[in-house]
Amino acid sequence: MIESRTNPLHQALFRILRPLARLLLRNGVPYGEFAELVKRAYVEAALEDFPGERRKPSDSGAAVMTGLTRKEVKRQREILAGQHTGKFEVLHTNRASRVVSGWVHDSLFQDAAGEPAILPFDGALSFCELAKKYSGDMPPRAVLDELLRVGVVTVDNATGQLTLKQRAYVPAGDSKELLRFFGEDVSDLIATVDHNLVCGEGDPAPLFQRTLSYNNIPPETMEAWRAHAAEQSQKLLEQLDSWLGPEDRDVSGKQDDASPQQSFRTGVSVFYFEEPLLPENPEPGSGRGKMT
Repeated sequence: MIESRTNPLHQALFRILRPLARLLLRNGVPYGEFAELVKRAYVEAALEDFPGERRKPSDSGAAVMTGLTRKEVKRQREILAGQHTGKFEVLHTNRASRVVSGWVHDSLFQDAAGEPAILPFDGALSFCELAKKYSGDMPPRAVLDELLRVGVVTVDNATGQLTLKQRAYVPAGDSKELLRFFGEDVSDLIATVDHNLVCGEGDPAPLFQRTLSYNNIPPETMEAWRAHAAEQSQKLLEQLDSWLGPEDRDVSGKQDDASPQQSFRTGVSVFYFEEPLLPENPEPGSGRGKMT
């Protein structure tokens, strides 16, 4: 395996995955669930995007390409086709969720009425026992901190006793609409970058991809810059919309019902970014901008 620290692709992937991991953790998605989705994406890409001569890759070919077993490729292919009849097991299900489920359903941790009991943190029939039983090797304090963070559990400051306030672990995640935008925008950007990486002579021309960035901007400039960037970006998108919108068949009404016609999904995505840099980085004089 190529050393990650010197592999440009690995470095780029880590930079992509770092904010993605933050988003997943904020929305309560554990590693195992993410890994399952990655397997599915690998199989779909192998079967759909890398056709052999006149035919799609077999399960064996996809297994060689992805590094998965033929059995796993077959399972993921059936899931993609809606044919899988087995149980959908999410590996390493969120441990906080398992603890909450145990608190709700395990009679050892219920009161006389069959409701989740108020528990001490440690001792007999305590939260520590509950966490050890249902969270595997996770420290009970770490599980409790997560449940307190998302408001599923409250603690009595006087007695230290813990009360379950919600019967399911549902972290305060991001809005469904913003997550939909996230999926569309990031996939569009990666598809454009991928196209530009592989296109060459005789292939379709590179797609427009530009970024303007500076790395030594003083804090007092940021408020005005945010407003200016938003205003100018909005104007650009409105100008592009006035050109492209009337060409859309749904807008123009130019439909040919007799014969289906090919259609394209196309557009331009504009996004703003900023991040604070450590005082020692960048060095004075390193703030030259770039447009790439």
